[in-house]
Amino acid sequence: MSIKTAVAAACIVALTAGVRADIIEQILVKVNGEIFTKTDLEQRQIQVLRQRGQQIDLKNDAGNQQLRKALDEITPSILVDVVNEMLVVQRGKELGYTLSNEQFKSIVDNIKKENKIETEEQFQAALKAENMTMADLRRTLERQMIRQRVEQNEVLGKIGVTETEAHAYYDSHMSEFTTPPTVTLREILVSIAADARGVNVAAEESAKERVEKIRGRVTTGKEPFETVAAEVSDSASKANGGLIGPLSILDISPDLRRIIEAMKVGDVTEPIRTARGFQILKLESKSETKTLGFDEAKEQIGERVFTDKRKGEYLKYLDKLRAQAIIEWKNPDVKKAFEEGLKQQAAAAPAH
Repeated sequence: MSIKTAVAAACIVALTAGVRADIIEQILVKVNGEIFTKTDLEQRQIQVLRQRGQQIDLKNDAGNQQLRKALDEITPSILVDVVNEMLVVQRGKELGYTLSNEQFKSIVDNIKKENKIETEEQFQAALKAENMTMADLRRTLERQMIRQRVEQNEVLGKIGVTETEAHAYYDSHMSEFTTPPTVTLREILVSIAADARGVNVAAEESAKERVEKIRGRVTTGKEPFETVAAEVSDSASKANGGLIGPLSILDISPDLRRIIEAMKVGDVTEPIRTARGFQILKLESKSETKTLGFDEAKEQIGERVFTDKRKGEYLKYLDKLRAQAIIEWKNPDVKKAFEEGLKQQAAAAPAH
């Protein structure tokens, strides 16, 4: 049994335990008359747990506690997403949005192509593996399409980014448009063999003598560093003539950074003792800190401001739909979880 299957089976058992056999379905909420049931919630919970790849063993108390904790974490946001989806799809249907037969066929054809499904039998088997029918697939795709069209026409189409907003974002997020200095190095490593007792003194002296001779070869100007590195280096970088980088100067250890910052392009370090042996480095190239000007970064700024505004405006739109809706909660605990989800959503909303 796969992890996903095990999780699904475990959740179904846990979530339905204790429900009386005479209760066929339990309605949790009505949104403008459209119902969302306990079974619907369980299916959503299973989907999220599958996406998380969580494996929960319900054979002991710890597993039951783990499942309950996971459900407590995911259920608030699930309920908010569900109500939001119902409201948006209802609005889309009011506007006359629907998925035509031609559009559905085109999407299905693309699904088959992307998944290398060649026959109708294979496609039906794939649907069955996901516990879906063709009607389920169409309903899911139509709801997705309607949500996208509502967001595009009712929210995104009305959002613009002013010059003032763009400048304000640029000024307060300068680090996003700043590239730290980088260096490209070449290295030659002379490794030191060690045994169970550690590094042999004689082996270290031999390696030090060897690296000094190698450094002499690359500093006379007669032999290119990369040629010597490819010939004698004990590092895997020898395949590239000892090339390493470009590296952000911020990612280099402070001790090595101080050495590199004092170098000019073309300089070669004295032998440096490392955990692997003796290393000599050549500074191949370096770049300084660069900050894009406003005009250079304008396209990036516009995208980021638009993304933040989209999130904010979409949340406002959803607030408006909820305020106009008739939402009837049939379970106080589920309502409480929904309200917790709204608080979480508000806390995660972009600041303005």
